[in-house]
Amino acid sequence: MSGNGIGDDKGNAEDTAEDMAGDAHDAEHDGARMIDVPLDDPTGAGPATGHRKGRIRIVHLYPREMSIYGDRGNTRALAMRARRHGYDAEVHEHHPGGTLPEGIHLVVGGGGQDSGQDRVREDLERIGPMLTALADDGTPMLMICGMYQLFGHDFRTTSGRVIPGLGILDVTTKGNDVRMIGPVLLRTDLGDIVGYENHSGSTERGSGQAPLGILGYGKGNNGKDGTEGAVRDHVYGSYLHGPVLPANPAFIDRLLGVALDRVSGKGFEPAEIDDTLADQARRRQVDRLLTAAAKGREV
Repeated sequence: MSGNGIGDDKGNAEDTAEDMAGDAHDAEHDGARMIDVPLDDPTGAGPATGHRKGRIRIVHLYPREMSIYGDRGNTRALAMRARRHGYDAEVHEHHPGGTLPEGIHLVVGGGGQDSGQDRVREDLERIGPMLTALADDGTPMLMICGMYQLFGHDFRTTSGRVIPGLGILDVTTKGNDVRMIGPVLLRTDLGDIVGYENHSGSTERGSGQAPLGILGYGKGNNGKDGTEGAVRDHVYGSYLHGPVLPANPAFIDRLLGVALDRVSGKGFEPAEIDDTLADQARRRQVDRLLTAAAKGREV
């Protein structure tokens, strides 16, 4: 997971969090701002940088049980980038037995083991009608790996147990004895997306269910049909870890843009943010994976 880019050497070991926050700065780079914001909250929540344009409320579902592969970084990336764009970011972590807040603008969920899915199953069934209503109303959501599976119809384990899902996405998943592990390159309407998969579930889409994208490299939904993930309206399901969002800022802005267009009378007002490092890292990985695919070798 990424931090705020601020490090202390031995001579600065006594700097306080307030001192470091005071070091946050805006710099000009090719017409875009390099904006540092203090990471005072591990979720990334906090006040906007510069002129305040509004507020976004993000809900992270089951961060203890269903975020074991670094997927908390997606929530942090959303909140930190919203702040860079000029919006206060509030993050609500929902745990089993808790109450969902009012005024939800964006929902995120991560990956976990079968045991984690079992632990959240009853609570997910309880809050399922509210999540379904939010999805039907156009609320953007990003569900990774285990939560992607639970947003489908069901997940069938290798032992034959059936863990029911919400049916928001028209997908079904079966457990396998062989895991699909490695880097992924995905061709989408957002451009190339890169990430990392690590799953044993094999997911099949319904006949009318659109994928998140077409594989340029990797196994994706099932290692057979050349697709990865699923999209319904503004609900995105995917197996991509990494976490996926920090390396793909256009994906972050898609989610934020939909959320903020819905809650702000002015619509989403993005700032000019310098994404040079993320773009360079993504392009390098794209080139690496395309070369591997052309040579028929694994990375």
